[in-house]
Amino acid sequence: MLVGYVSNERYVALGDVQFEFRGRSGVVAARSNISGAVYADVAPGEYEVVLGKDGYGSKIVTMGVRENEPYHFRLLSDGLLGYMWPKCIKSGERSEFRVHAVEEYEVELWRYGAHKEFIRRIGTYDEHGPRATMQITPDGDYTQTGVQWNKHGYHSLAMGQYVEAPERSGLYYLHARSKSGRFFSFPWVVAPRTPQNKIAVFASDITWNAYNSFGGRSNYIHADRFPPTPTINSRLELKRYTEKEHRTYDQDDYAPLSLDRPDPYNHIDELEQLTDPIRGRQGCHMAAAEWRLLGWMEQKKIAYDYYSETQFHFDQVPLDEYKVLVLSTHPEYWSIDMYRRLKAWVFERGGRLMYLGGNGLNCEVEFLDDHRIVYQNTNWSHSEPQFAPDGREYESRFDKRYESEANLLGVVFTFDGIMTAAPYRVIDSGHWCFEGTGLRNGDLFGERSLHQRVPGGASGHETDKVSAQSPDNVRVLAQGLNPGDGGAHIVIHEPAGGGAVFSVGSICWPSSILVDDAVSRITENVLQRFVE
Repeated sequence: MLVGYVSNERYVALGDVQFEFRGRSGVVAARSNISGAVYADVAPGEYEVVLGKDGYGSKIVTMGVRENEPYHFRLLSDGLLGYMWPKCIKSGERSEFRVHAVEEYEVELWRYGAHKEFIRRIGTYDEHGPRATMQITPDGDYTQTGVQWNKHGYHSLAMGQYVEAPERSGLYYLHARSKSGRFFSFPWVVAPRTPQNKIAVFASDITWNAYNSFGGRSNYIHADRFPPTPTINSRLELKRYTEKEHRTYDQDDYAPLSLDRPDPYNHIDELEQLTDPIRGRQGCHMAAAEWRLLGWMEQKKIAYDYYSETQFHFDQVPLDEYKVLVLSTHPEYWSIDMYRRLKAWVFERGGRLMYLGGNGLNCEVEFLDDHRIVYQNTNWSHSEPQFAPDGREYESRFDKRYESEANLLGVVFTFDGIMTAAPYRVIDSGHWCFEGTGLRNGDLFGERSLHQRVPGGASGHETDKVSAQSPDNVRVLAQGLNPGDGGAHIVIHEPAGGGAVFSVGSICWPSSILVDDAVSRITENVLQRFVE
């Protein structure tokens, strides 16, 4: 009978996996087919199952064989991976490093600011048992539950792998290196115990998690839930590639995605430095790009406190003790509570917001607990218009569930200009943000960029524009020259309550800030004015 399917950490079918089904009547051996299907001559009931394949960690599980209920076995490939848990904490608190390795490895702590700064060696790790540092993933869809690494065999004090967060806030990375020379790095957001500066910067960790496909699902691959069988060929099976309209979000309900997973997309190569081009497909809009902004701020001696978006959601950021909040690169996913609190801070209590990214606050998320997030995509298409019952066109997924983010940011993402990049053209050179740049109306700036996935300028990758729901007093200062009138709008607006919002509307902006003098000067002008 068909017992189930077996797949790897990307939900790709594994053939020729060896199985032993140990039951009351004896032991039955089987092997998986190329589709990952496992057929075995066993009766329904409870079994201890041993499974393994060269290049993957063997495991022992207890499962029930049920007719017409295929079980999903998962194996983890050999390699080097890791993550901190919790991934975002305050100074003085502790996180556990959870590393998957099949040989001896060492761990170091580094801080990523104006440069990569070595903090300290954490230690060397191995165990007496063979392959005892190999992690074990659960079966089934652990993108919903978390990988739960260090769950088995790490209970004694001698096995503890905890690190106390340093006193200085910032973006930290753990460097793991195996005995044979493999290298893997993973981020750790350290917030201050109490506010130390006037500026707060948010890491876009909710977006990081949306793109994280470890386990086989992300908000872009199998966004709602797994199909019943693992992938054999992506281009032939995944609707991301098989549907002409590229509709990833064609359901109303979505299973959660857990933060409790390693995130290979946020790995930064050991030799990569602050001013190097960002060559990775994902790094250009996640932690690697955000590091460029943080490094620039430190080069300019602009002091800041660093937090994650999840910390803000759980009310761990005393926003009223800051004058300026900076959102960077790609803060696409926010909860409604986060949005309301930020908007009230700006509109009612004089907060100053700098939105130095693109496609921000575009989709609502719902936290089920401290690590499971539901991304509320609401049967949405970026390339096809969506209409409210009254005939009004929705501007975003967030608009469909609450209101358009343009009400706060002054701009909202549109599909026009997507995956292109270009310089900006000055529209309102009389505004103080252009002081010291020498720019006049019609001049171009933002031609240089470290963004290698979509090269071409500071306006790009994904871009936001003024819309019907932008505040009436929004002032357009510059516009990107992306084709199809798809260039980002740089805007500013000042609510009556004394706050202010400056938005650049482009994912590529932080990738230009270290190499384009005008982008640098404009950002510095706004920061200095807002912090006064």
